[in-house]
Amino acid sequence: MSFSVGIVGLPNVGKSTLFKALTKIPVDIAAYPFTTIHPNVGVVTVPDQRLEKIAEVIKPQKVTPTVIEFIDIAGLVKGSHKGEGLGNQFLAQIRNCDAVLEVVRAFEDPDVENAAGRIDPEHDIEIIKIELEMKDLELAESKLSSRPFAKARESKEKENLLSKKPIIYLLNTNGKTQCQGPKVEHLVMNLKDELEMSELSEKEIKELEMSSQLDQLILGCYNILDLITFYTIKGGEETRAWTLKQGLKAPTAGGVVHTDFEEKFIRAEVINWEKLVEAKSWAKARELGWIRIVGKDYVMEDGDVIEFKI
Repeated sequence: MSFSVGIVGLPNVGKSTLFKALTKIPVDIAAYPFTTIHPNVGVVTVPDQRLEKIAEVIKPQKVTPTVIEFIDIAGLVKGSHKGEGLGNQFLAQIRNCDAVLEVVRAFEDPDVENAAGRIDPEHDIEIIKIELEMKDLELAESKLSSRPFAKARESKEKENLLSKKPIIYLLNTNGKTQCQGPKVEHLVMNLKDELEMSELSEKEIKELEMSSQLDQLILGCYNILDLITFYTIKGGEETRAWTLKQGLKAPTAGGVVHTDFEEKFIRAEVINWEKLVEAKSWAKARELGWIRIVGKDYVMEDGDVIEFKI
């Protein structure tokens, strides 16, 4: 089960800079609009200290973190829903994402063209908001005009409204330009610095006394999607983290690990990761009576370590 976050915003706000810093994938970064036409896609590891602590206890041959997908989508402009700036194509790409990460420009730079003409985060956010809402309205009108075929698509389209997707706002600043921040809750980052740090070693970052906020951003995206992490230890061979929507049951979690596990699920053994670390081994945890046997109705909890029985 994979989840994706679409990086959106007006042209030249720092979307591709952020994507490159997150994924370490080389992409074109230019000072003019629409350098990115085809979306860049990259998979990013979700930071997880719990996985590291479980691995210290299990001592597996392999440790596999869970991941989240980031998609660098080209800049939207006013009128995108009508096709301005190839906007229809870019809005369609957003529809396939589970959440939206909107980058908002908060820096002056004469060498980087400003599509909005001025530094005004609140105004820029409103442009994107209107474009998403107008595209949703267009979809609703299209559905009404093709009423006989609408019901077959209705439930899916309700879940796919662009303006209803979870969203995180990121203010891209250079630490010099002063501007009024948006009223919505947001993160503030210097993406140029983040890109430079992504190309340095941990030792160099420490020596330069720099500090990255990328982990905080990744976790923010993970949390806004209402996701939890559970773990499997696979007989000591591999300790692995998995992603699941909050509120789902053990058989569904089994299906994330292997499709057969959901269909053939009988029961599972579960322990909270902290109790496993405290016990120092699965065998000791069992001896202490800390491992629970759960059935098909068990709702998975964040931090569960589970072994499926089929």
